Amino acid sequence: MPIYISRGRFTSDAVKGMVAKPENREEAVSKLFESVGGRLIGWYLTFGQRDWLVIGEFPDDKAAASAVLAAAAGGSLSDIETVPAMTAKDAHATFLSAGT
Repeated sequence: MPIYISRGRFTSDAVKGMVAKPENREEAVSKLFESVGGRLIGWYLTFGQRDWLVIGEFPDDKAAASAVLAAAAGGSLSDIETVPAMTAKDAHATFLSAGT
């Protein structure tokens, strides 16, 4: 399945809520991805311009977009960016194909 990487920020209200009532977001993200036929590879808290990074596999662009839009609809996320990613094996095949 294609791999997608999403990253973004938490709203200030989301941060306040998570500090007041901490919870492991990985389980919720995993369930969301599974609900559209995907699989969570990893969820990370990050530093810098983005607060979080998620890597997942989805059957197609529609499933990936559905998961991201559902997460965004909750109102606790902002500045979301999602990009497709290739494994080293797929990238190698792509470069071989480009050379022919």
